[in-house]
Amino acid sequence: MAVHEHPQQRTGFHLPARHRVGTSAESGTAQALAAMSTSTRVLAGVRILTGFIFLWAFLDKAYGWGYATASGKGWVDGGSPTKGFLSGVSAGPMQSTFHSWAGAGWANWLFMLGLLGVGVALTAGIALWFAAVAGTAMMALMWMAEWPPARHASDGTLSMSNNPLVDYHLLYAAVMIALAVTSAGSVWGLGRIWSRLPVVRDHRWLL
Repeated sequence: MAVHEHPQQRTGFHLPARHRVGTSAESGTAQALAAMSTSTRVLAGVRILTGFIFLWAFLDKAYGWGYATASGKGWVDGGSPTKGFLSGVSAGPMQSTFHSWAGAGWANWLFMLGLLGVGVALTAGIALWFAAVAGTAMMALMWMAEWPPARHASDGTLSMSNNPLVDYHLLYAAVMIALAVTSAGSVWGLGRIWSRLPVVRDHRWLL
């Protein structure tokens, strides 16, 4: 006579179905949280690196550390952070306009304050929307100054542009917008403290 084994008498340990589903859901949640934690750290790293680019540009142009700005020709030494770049614009619809701006006091101040402000905001993880708007405006003007669509400069020489539309200025702008949209200042930054300040709570555009 065959003996029918009751399901509960089978060897081995089997979780009830509801427990198995719960464990699977908890595992999925843990994996999602781990992925989110990793992505926030990656964004924080990108934010800090991008901020350092702007801060370094400010410091080099201010003090002439011998990279983009020769030693002794920094802003503090009487040099102009905009004259060399803007006077060298050789293509694009704003060529004459940029030439007229080159070396102007207001242009120097706006450019340097922009570099400093965006650099500090990104590095510290605060006012990321300000950094995105101001930084994008700066990158748009610099894109216009270099004018990638031009194959040749006004003197007939090659413009050296390797893409007719997208260059590093547009990439920087896209990165800054992405950092602001994702609130990337809360990790390795002061974003959470900044967001709790009364003036920031009352004016959300300061986030």
